[in-house]
Amino acid sequence: MTMKVLVLGSAAGGGFPQWNCNCSNSSQARKNPKRAKPRTQSSIAVSVDDGENWFLFNASPDLRQQINDNVALQPKIGIRHSPILGAFITNGDIDHIAGLLNLRESHPLSIYATKKVLNILNSNSVFNVLNPDFVERREVSLNQTILLEDKNKNSTGIEVEVFPVPGKVALFLEDKTKGNNFGTNAEDTIGLKIIDTKTKKYFFYIPGCADMTDNLKNRLKGAPLVFFDGTLWKDDEMLTAKVGVKKTGQRMGHMSMSGNKGSIEMFKDLNVKKKIFIHINTTNPALLEDSLERKRSEERRVGKECRSRWSPYH
Repeated sequence: MTMKVLVLGSAAGGGFPQWNCNCSNSSQARKNPKRAKPRTQSSIAVSVDDGENWFLFNASPDLRQQINDNVALQPKIGIRHSPILGAFITNGDIDHIAGLLNLRESHPLSIYATKKVLNILNSNSVFNVLNPDFVERREVSLNQTILLEDKNKNSTGIEVEVFPVPGKVALFLEDKTKGNNFGTNAEDTIGLKIIDTKTKKYFFYIPGCADMTDNLKNRLKGAPLVFFDGTLWKDDEMLTAKVGVKKTGQRMGHMSMSGNKGSIEMFKDLNVKKKIFIHINTTNPALLEDSLERKRSEERRVGKECRSRWSPYH
């Protein structure tokens, strides 16, 4: 059997184009989708049993559309069914947790997250629509390797290694009284090494990252595949685009793709076989098929959504 990875969505929060954005990129996505392909919000799905069952990694607000766009995730047996066994959440951002609300209807699922992220779900009663008789919330710890199981504790065949990456607390939890990090701790943003327990094939999933530390470099060296934060091309991109958000990428917890300390440069000597940028903001010029930024980033691969088919990873 082959590990399969479905890129359900590759855009950052709000999708591409964002609903109220009329910047050049967003305008092109509406008027000329061949030049600027519309994208749903960031999440992936993984299967290690040839697509019979799937596990979500982050649950975007567009999850219902993503399921409808991907036959592999749709019901197949009886009156009620889903091949989705659960979800693993990497941080507490709205664009990674809101999609959980689409998974109500008393279907057996398991949800994995750090204690910090589970506390967000537990403290917001709206998530109680995920009936606890059917949906089990399971806490993971940093630097832990865990076997993912379905609600009935059957192995999914997927093992996950959890590690901290530089990031920021979710926007709606920022505490300005706690200094420049707004109350961020190590559990706010995590990266994952996702492993097929039978073949031992693996890849890394890091949709949010503020800095490429030496520890992270050493971890990623020689990896066969890395999905990595591609939010912005330049740190001041949202300021210069005048989209109303007066924040840099660093302020939001994201490193840029370009520049001497950007992710493209940082990956240069890591001998990673394939890099795919994901979580791409509506202002990022790499979203335009014919842009110079896209040409440069193509060497590192910009995430492409697979709608009616799944994308195998060998």
